[in-house]
Amino acid sequence: MADTDTAVPASQSPQRPTRILFLCHGNASRSIMAEALMKRLGQGKFEAQSGGSHPRGEIDPLTADLLRKENFTLDGLRSKSWDEFEDGKADPFDYVFTVCDTAKGETCPSWPGHPMQAHWPIPDPAKVEGTEAEKRLAVADAYRMLRTRIDIFVNLPLDRLNKGTIQTQLDAIGASSRD
Repeated sequence: MADTDTAVPASQSPQRPTRILFLCHGNASRSIMAEALMKRLGQGKFEAQSGGSHPRGEIDPLTADLLRKENFTLDGLRSKSWDEFEDGKADPFDYVFTVCDTAKGETCPSWPGHPMQAHWPIPDPAKVEGTEAEKRLAVADAYRMLRTRIDIFVNLPLDRLNKGTIQTQLDAIGASSRD
């Protein structure tokens, strides 16, 4: 009999990638960048999606510009509601990360499969007022913070850690305020 506390989430198996969902209010910048970064940095070991509680319906133009500059394709990326992923509408996720700086404490859906969850707050670059250069700098800063956090996560030896240790690591990644 396997010790359930010493294994990665039950829905994860060697035959399929680890499934990650990134959530943010508008699903137009931070969660979109996180989805793209996880797909790249995860090198096929991770499958990423993103969604929002109140999706804007389009990717933020400055975010799209930065992603193109970093040689990401925007194919498959879109601003969408997290409703697409709840109540068995999609395969269960292994991990759910909120990346909004204001999302902690908000009510989120109950996700099928009971994924591990963590809050990785990133300031919203869309709320920055100022020159275009200042706005682009805010998008680049959010991208840098997400890249750092996701790089740390994808390099964790998840298959050798128990759930408690993984949760501690996830919380520590999110607690680093300015990476």
